[in-house]
Amino acid sequence: MRFTCSRPISRIGSFRWSRIDPNQCQPTSGNGFDAEGSGKVEVKNIVPIDVCGERARACMGYYKSLPPITKAYGTACFLVTVACQLGVLSPGLIAHVPYLSIFHFQVWRLITNFFFLGKFSINFGIRLLMIARYGVQLENGPFQRRTADFLWMMLFGAFSLLVLSSIPYFWSPFLGISLVFMLLYLWSREYPNATINIYGLVALKAFYLPWAMLCLDVIFGSPIVPDLLGIVAGHLYYFLTVLHPLAGGRNILRTPVFIHKLVARWRIGAPVNNVPQPDRTSGVAFRGRSYRLGG
Repeated sequence: MRFTCSRPISRIGSFRWSRIDPNQCQPTSGNGFDAEGSGKVEVKNIVPIDVCGERARACMGYYKSLPPITKAYGTACFLVTVACQLGVLSPGLIAHVPYLSIFHFQVWRLITNFFFLGKFSINFGIRLLMIARYGVQLENGPFQRRTADFLWMMLFGAFSLLVLSSIPYFWSPFLGISLVFMLLYLWSREYPNATINIYGLVALKAFYLPWAMLCLDVIFGSPIVPDLLGIVAGHLYYFLTVLHPLAGGRNILRTPVFIHKLVARWRIGAPVNNVPQPDRTSGVAFRGRSYRLGG
């Protein structure tokens, strides 16, 4: 059956795809055919579709829905890595070099090295996906409406990685991968029983995911030190905020007051004025869950 239109199809951009409203299809005779039986149906209205525009709006909606700290860090990593790939920014200017940072006062290196995730490759894509999944689930899960605590966790992890990398054997010029691995480690402790499928080949508990990813990086030829640094920093935070308080100790990593004031002044994240907050003198910033091996 052919269709005839009462007006031409609207052109949007370079696309000529359109959606026909079935309520506007009017056959010229009662049996659905015109007087000559040619099967022509007059279409009085055609609703154009911009497929690419709808997808772009969906992507922007997803981006706007991301929690603030994870969104800011993931965006910075993407922009800095792209700038280095295009030659706009030299990786040597942002690398972590303790001698230059201390004796030549190039203090920006202490921060910028966390935003470079390596050259464009499958590993770069995997790191971004890890931020978008595990970082978002952490900030929307145990750190929901606790933006200051999540920011403090990221700052503590960055500081721990800088200290660890000052050891000659563990030195790494870029600690962005290590910080992403710290997020992965903490996520695996928060959701230890979640089932993860790796490349559709192996299914395992999330508790073992950091070690599985470390093995995959070794197989793909990536250095092992950045991954190990992230695991060490993540476990240090997990021990000080979860394991040690559970054993009767006090939480020595309480989020400082100035971090709360900074987040409130910049209006980062959801307001927490009407939300009951945990007792910061005895509580923990990271909830965590216990996991028994072989359980």
